[in-house]
Amino acid sequence: MSQLSGIAILGVFVADTTYRTPRMPAWGETMLGAGFTLGPGGKGSNQAVAAGRLGAEVRFVSRLGADAFGEMAQGVWREAGVTPCIETVADEATGAACILVDDARGENAIIICPGAAAGITPGLVEARSDDIARSRVVMTQLEQPLDAARRFLEIGREAGAVTILNPAPAAELDDAMIGLCDYITPNETEAGMLTGVAVSGAESAREAAEVLLRRGAKAVIVTLGEGGALYQDAEASLVVPAFDPGRVVETTGAGDAFNGAFATALAEGMDPIEAVRFGCAAAAVSVSRAGAAASMPTRGELDSLLT
Repeated sequence: MSQLSGIAILGVFVADTTYRTPRMPAWGETMLGAGFTLGPGGKGSNQAVAAGRLGAEVRFVSRLGADAFGEMAQGVWREAGVTPCIETVADEATGAACILVDDARGENAIIICPGAAAGITPGLVEARSDDIARSRVVMTQLEQPLDAARRFLEIGREAGAVTILNPAPAAELDDAMIGLCDYITPNETEAGMLTGVAVSGAESAREAAEVLLRRGAKAVIVTLGEGGALYQDAEASLVVPAFDPGRVVETTGAGDAFNGAFATALAEGMDPIEAVRFGCAAAAVSVSRAGAAASMPTRGELDSLLT
């Protein structure tokens, strides 16, 4: 383990097109928005940016189109100190997302078109096996094809890395996939979809976590929004409180901030509970401002909040 360093993340980059509205429109309705922004997004990329801004050594594995959105991706990774391990293809577009933000509540609804990243394959992952295998922590999500995510976790597990799966968006997972996870980090909705337990708050999150532990995960973290995060393994179950962000501006990047910070903390050798607290602090900073990648905190911001 001492020879391993940094974090490898497999995931998707998309350009976020964000529309702010006074309320969510109904089907068939046209309404005037309160604002529009274009910026970098995608769960894997956001998590890589979060970890990079917090000082982690990050390698990001993905696939881009040779276009303006792909150039945007390279720019944001450069700024965050993320090393791209990317396949670029000339005949496919880089992905994009449509994000609707309710201005009054800060809540959102998202449509993702992964574009070139939909072509991430186990073969592409294996071509980056050296970058994955030298990482202390490996993390992925479910925006790219499931077989590629599985192979990524397998390579990490074989190399002795800590493995994290953020199962977003939720998808059906077999026990073998869940068994590859040292940590699985669903939110309430995802935990419910994975387990069949209706999750709303800490007690039902504990029930869902127990299901995932029985199916092979070593530890489960259910993020609870303003309720903090539940950590549960075979020996412990506790809720780490959320930090008060003040006014909630936008929740789009909160889960990605949490996961990027959690992975960073584990790579630095923090114990899991400390790492969850670190993640909760990052999520609090993220929701206090607009944007996805743009809302990821710096190390100084987290250190100030945690002291």
